[in-house]
Amino acid sequence: MMIKLWDSGAYLIRGEELIADGADAAVQIKNKTGKEVSRDEAAQGTMAYHILKEHNTSGNMQKLKIRFDKLTSHDITFVGIIQTARASGLTRFPIPYVLTNCHNSLCAVGGTINEDDHMFGLTCAKKYGGVYVPPHQAVIHQYAREMLAGGGRMILGSDSHTRYGALGTMAMGEGGPELVKQLLSQTYDINMPGVVGVYLKGAPARGVGPQDVALAIIGAVFHNGYVKNKVMEFIGPGVKNLSADFRIGVDVMTTETTCLSSIWTTDDKIREFYDIHGRSEEYAQLDPDEVTYYDGMIEVDLSAIKPMIAMPFHPSNTYTIEELNANLSDILHDVEERAKVSLDGAVPYSLQDKVVNGRFMVDQGIIAGCAGGGFENICAAADILKGSYIGADGFTLSVYPASMPVYMELIKNGCAVAILETGAVMKTAFCGPCFGAGDTPANNAFSIRHSTRNFPNREGSKLQNGQISSVALMDARSIAATAANKGMLTPATEFDGQLGTYQYHFDANIYANRVFDSHGEADESVEIQFGPNIKDWPAMGALPENLVLRVVSEIHDPVTTTDELIPSGETSSYRSNPLGLAEFTLSRKDPEYVGRAKEIQKAEKARMAGEHPCQAHPDVKPLMNVIKKTFGGASHENTGFGSTIFAVKPGDGSAREQAASCQKVLGGWANIANEYATKRYRSNLINWGMLPFIIEEGALPFKNLDYLFIPDIREAVEKKRDAVTAYTVSVAEESMQAFTLTLGELTDEERQIILKGCLINYNRVG
Repeated sequence: MMIKLWDSGAYLIRGEELIADGADAAVQIKNKTGKEVSRDEAAQGTMAYHILKEHNTSGNMQKLKIRFDKLTSHDITFVGIIQTARASGLTRFPIPYVLTNCHNSLCAVGGTINEDDHMFGLTCAKKYGGVYVPPHQAVIHQYAREMLAGGGRMILGSDSHTRYGALGTMAMGEGGPELVKQLLSQTYDINMPGVVGVYLKGAPARGVGPQDVALAIIGAVFHNGYVKNKVMEFIGPGVKNLSADFRIGVDVMTTETTCLSSIWTTDDKIREFYDIHGRSEEYAQLDPDEVTYYDGMIEVDLSAIKPMIAMPFHPSNTYTIEELNANLSDILHDVEERAKVSLDGAVPYSLQDKVVNGRFMVDQGIIAGCAGGGFENICAAADILKGSYIGADGFTLSVYPASMPVYMELIKNGCAVAILETGAVMKTAFCGPCFGAGDTPANNAFSIRHSTRNFPNREGSKLQNGQISSVALMDARSIAATAANKGMLTPATEFDGQLGTYQYHFDANIYANRVFDSHGEADESVEIQFGPNIKDWPAMGALPENLVLRVVSEIHDPVTTTDELIPSGETSSYRSNPLGLAEFTLSRKDPEYVGRAKEIQKAEKARMAGEHPCQAHPDVKPLMNVIKKTFGGASHENTGFGSTIFAVKPGDGSAREQAASCQKVLGGWANIANEYATKRYRSNLINWGMLPFIIEEGALPFKNLDYLFIPDIREAVEKKRDAVTAYTVSVAEESMQAFTLTLGELTDEERQIILKGCLINYNRVG
C-alpha cells in the first residue's frame, strides 16, 4: 500500500516510532521514554506549534494573531494589493515585500500592455521599500526558495502554492487582503490549526519523482478532507532519503490537498541547500519534540510509490500510469463522465481517439513552474531524453526552468543541450502553462504536465468558443519517457538507462545585476508609474440594516474552483482593472451571471446616490410591497440590494482574491454554500465585505433568479449571531418563506470589515 491514513491521532516517539492514540498509549509512551506526557503537552511538540508560537502576538495559542517575516506577490496580484493598501493609508512596506513578475510576463495579452503593471511594481518597490524581480528571472516560489526562505521563518504569499516547508519555513498562500493587513501592521488571525503528520519511510524507486509522491498523497486525502485547513508536518526515516529538490517538489503540491501550510524536519541536505545559495545563516535544525502528538497520520511508503497520473479535471483524480494503461477503456470512460459535470455538457469531450493500437497517445508535454521547473527534475528529464527525438509529428515538449540561475546551470552542465537536441523547446521562467497563458494545446488535444493544476480550461482552452483541451499531471521523468516514445504514455520506471547525479552551483550574479532591492529603504520622492489599465477600486457601501439579494447563479458541482469563479489565462491582462476584470466573472461557468448581477446592482447604485431604487429596477417596488406586509419598518433607505450565488463547495484552488472581489464589484453581498473549499476563499469573501453564509445540505428553499430578504442582518453581525433567518420572496404569491442561514465563526475584526463593507473601508484614512 502506497498511502495509509490513520483513523486516529498518533504519537511520534523520537522522530521515528508511531503509537496510535488509544487507551494504552500513555503506558506505551512511558515504557519507551520513561516520561508521562499528556496529549495536550505532546501536541505542543510539533514543529508547526513552535513556529506559530514564535510568530503569534495574541498570547493565546488557540486564537492566533500571526505576524509574518516576509511577503511575496506576483504580477496578477501585487497591483490590487498595493492599490488596496494605498487606499488604506500605506506609507511604506513594514516588512520585506518581494514583487515578482512571472504571471503577466508576456508584455501584451488581450490588447493590454502588461509591462505597465511591471513598471507600477518597480516604482512601488522604490517608493515603499520593497524588492522587484523583473520578468523571466524567476517564478515566485523559486525566488522565495533561493533568496527568502529561512529555518523557523514564516512567509505569506498571494499565491496558493506559497509552500516552503521543505526548507523549514512555514508559508501560506492567501488572498491579497491578508497581505494588505500585514502591510498595515495588522495580523493574520486564525484558530490554532490541527497538525497532521506525514510519516515517510523507505526510498523512492528509480524513475519515481516528487510529483508521483505528491499525487499519491493528494489522491488519498483530498476527497475526504483529511488535512483540510490543517498543517501537514513531514517526518519519519524516509525524509533523509529525499534530496532537497525532491522534498520541495512534494511540498509545493501540498496546496492541492487543501491544507493550510506545511513544514518538514530538516537535516544536512537542507543545510547544504542554504550553503549552496550563500545563505548558510538561514538554516535551522527543525525536529518534533521527543514525544509529539498529531491529529492524524498519513503513512507514506516511498518504496511503494509508482509513477502517477492525475487525469482531468483535478489533481486528486489519480491513478498509477500502469493502472491507466491496463484499464484504458474503463478509466477514460470515467473521465468522460466526470467531464460532463465539469464542462456542463457545453462541448463534446472524448478521449477514446487518443488510444492508438491499444496505447494512450498524448499531444503535448510541459515541464514547468514552481513544481516541475526545478534543477533535478530537468536534469532527470534530460538523461531520459538523451539520444531520443520527439519527432516531427504533432507532439511537442516545452521545458521552463524555474529561475534564471537554474537555467544557467543547465546550460553549463549540458542538460539544456541534451533537451534541445531532442526537438524540445526551453523557455524562460514563466507560470503561464500553469494558468492558461502559455502553450495552450489545440482543440481536443491532451497535455501532460509537471505543473500544479489541471482544472477545466486551466491550460488555456476556451469553452465559450467551443474549444476544449485537457491536462493530466505527471512527473517530469515520466513526461520525458513519454516524449522519448513520441507521445505514447510511458512511466519513467520503464527507462533502463542511467540517471545521473548532478551537483548544483547557484550563481547569484543574475539577481545582483537585475533585481531591484531597496534593502528596506523607502523613497517617498518616487512617483508611481501608472498605466491606463490600472484603476482604483470603486466605492463600496457599508452593510445596510436589511438586504434584498437576488440569486444570480446556482452551481451544483461538487466543488467550484476559483478558476471557474474568475477564469485565469486571458483575463490576466485585466487584473489591475477591477471593473474590466469583473466582466469575466463566472464567464466559463455561467455566462449569464454578469448581466444578472449588474441588473440588481442598479438598484443599489441608485440607493447609494440618494435616489429611489424602484426607478432603477422594476422589481424593487413589488418586492418591497410584499416585504413590508411582514416587516413594516423595511424601506429603501435601510435595505440594500445586491446579488448572491449558491455553490455547493466554492473556492478550491488559487488564492486569488479576485474570485471574491469581482463579485463584490458587481454588487455581490454574499455567497451561500454548503461548505467552503478553503479557508483562503472564505477569508477573501469576508475581506471584501461579503457574507459567507452556510446552508445545510438538502433541498434548497430557493432557486436561481429568486429574491431573498434578510432582515436585521447588520444587527446579526454586530451582536455575533450565528443563525440568521432569511426569506424567499414571491411577488406572484405575495408571500415569504423562512429558512435559516449561518455565518460560522467570525473574529471581531472580520465582523467590523463586513459591517464597514470591505477591508478598504475598514482601514481607510480620512
